[in-house]
Amino acid sequence: MEYTTLGDTGMEVSRICLGCMSFGSSEWRPWVLDEEDARPVIERAIELGVNFFDTANMYSEGESERVLGNVLAEYDRDEHVVATKGYFQMDEDNPNSGGLSRKAIEQELENSLDRLGMETVDLYQIHRWDYDTPIDETLAALTDAVRRGQTRYVGASSMWAHQFAEALHASDREGYERFATMQNHYNLVYREEEREMLPLCEKEGVGVMPWSPMARGYLTRPHEDVKATERGASEKRLYEHPYREGGGPAVNERVQELADEKDVKMAQIALAWLFHKDRVDAPIVGTTSIEHLEDAVEALDIDLSDSDIDYLEAPYEPVPVSGHE
Repeated sequence: MEYTTLGDTGMEVSRICLGCMSFGSSEWRPWVLDEEDARPVIERAIELGVNFFDTANMYSEGESERVLGNVLAEYDRDEHVVATKGYFQMDEDNPNSGGLSRKAIEQELENSLDRLGMETVDLYQIHRWDYDTPIDETLAALTDAVRRGQTRYVGASSMWAHQFAEALHASDREGYERFATMQNHYNLVYREEEREMLPLCEKEGVGVMPWSPMARGYLTRPHEDVKATERGASEKRLYEHPYREGGGPAVNERVQELADEKDVKMAQIALAWLFHKDRVDAPIVGTTSIEHLEDAVEALDIDLSDSDIDYLEAPYEPVPVSGHE
């Protein structure tokens, strides 16, 4: 395993962050692993040197946090970096169970900590931008959470670069806790973040931890076979993202070609491309398979030349922004 400093926090994290949306309850999504099956994957990740875990209150309606917390309770808490998120409404009968008001942040962070079985989470992130709550109120509530010792750092997820810049400016102006990380949508077939968000993060010392590094499975197999897996056949969100647009199929084919040439898997090429991006700290890798987890770790050893990277990137064309909703 390789490690890196997460943005300007000084905190060391593994180059792979284990995404925990795949753990929780199969009643939520058919491809999600229940605790009995999720436990070996998390334990193997720890054996492989992964020390960075990302979950959210909405994943399996809280069960993902509970499963992760149950497993990590058997290890030294100080050895692991745990991140979770809040924003999406957790109770359809309670409008204050979602959004980024002070009330929502305070109660949902407390609920997340209870499910995780932790007094403090290392990174608490806003899952999306709240158009109904002034960013100053959100930042003030997050700052208080840091001062109470409920989270060590605060971070953000997919939004427009101008919104993120506004939030960072508000923190600098008012002395609020600054967003230390950006969890954004970024992979070989969705590179719109290269225009503004990634340069902004680099300038501001913000750690970058992309979600969907393998495009929800689109970059793990030939594009005509994407529906071959249970998730590929049932994951509606896969088809809402513009992976098949803007040269996506051609990129997919080049990933396959390069994987064959290097005798590795397509998913490993997709991850290796991200590992070669200086602006990326730790892609969030979600998996339901120990084999695929091990493949991801092995991808750290894949060397891509400048010509390899140019070849993979060449077919890309601009696509509609996706992932902010």
